[in-house]
Amino acid sequence: MTPPVFLVPALPAGSSMLLDGPEGRHAATVRRLRAGEELVLSDGTGAQARCVVAEALKDGLRLDVVERWVVPEPRVRVVVAQALVKGDRGELAVELATEAGVDGVVPWRASRCVTKWDEGPRGAKALERWRATVREAAKQARRARVPSVAEPVGTAELARLTSSSSVTLVLHETATGSIADVELPTDGDVLLVVGPEGGITDEELSALTTAGAHAVRLGHTVLRASTAAAVALGALGVLTDRWR
Repeated sequence: MTPPVFLVPALPAGSSMLLDGPEGRHAATVRRLRAGEELVLSDGTGAQARCVVAEALKDGLRLDVVERWVVPEPRVRVVVAQALVKGDRGELAVELATEAGVDGVVPWRASRCVTKWDEGPRGAKALERWRATVREAAKQARRARVPSVAEPVGTAELARLTSSSSVTLVLHETATGSIADVELPTDGDVLLVVGPEGGITDEELSALTTAGAHAVRLGHTVLRASTAAAVALGALGVLTDRWR
């Protein structure tokens, strides 16, 4: 197996460090890493360091830094505008998208969302769950960069994001074309819009396509709102140089 990844605010400046706090506790007591084993430290923004455990402590590890490197951002970034989904399916959506390589997530308050995420503490708590899910999924997938999760937006704000992106793809069951039919950029942001379980309304689709979006299908079946982004990210990995 590849070495596990642990997130730290900043990589150590010297040749050794103490990994403590929640990450150190997890490494020592849950992963039970011992002297001589390897792990990777990541700051979540591309900088990583391969380390060897020098000593296992009760709630942390003493590490020797062996190697450092920086993973650059992909030339083609994919940002998913994910409609709010009821229950834990929203967290499943961002977890799968993170594992599939998404670079950023924008929660979308679509008209037919059952979950609304109010402006108060409940909405803030739901947003924090998405961010925590993305963080853990990025570690599990051994990613050098943790995707950002923005504040939720409405359709008008999403249309403005559409105008500023290199290309916007709206997954919609009535579309006649596929992702392969759209000319994709060689650099810049691809905005991928995933609607709620109840679907994107005609008014929302019109607002996005007027702003320059392309409505596309993923094959001949209808996917759940929680899985569509991950499938589309796989297609974009093949159709661009993201997987090369």
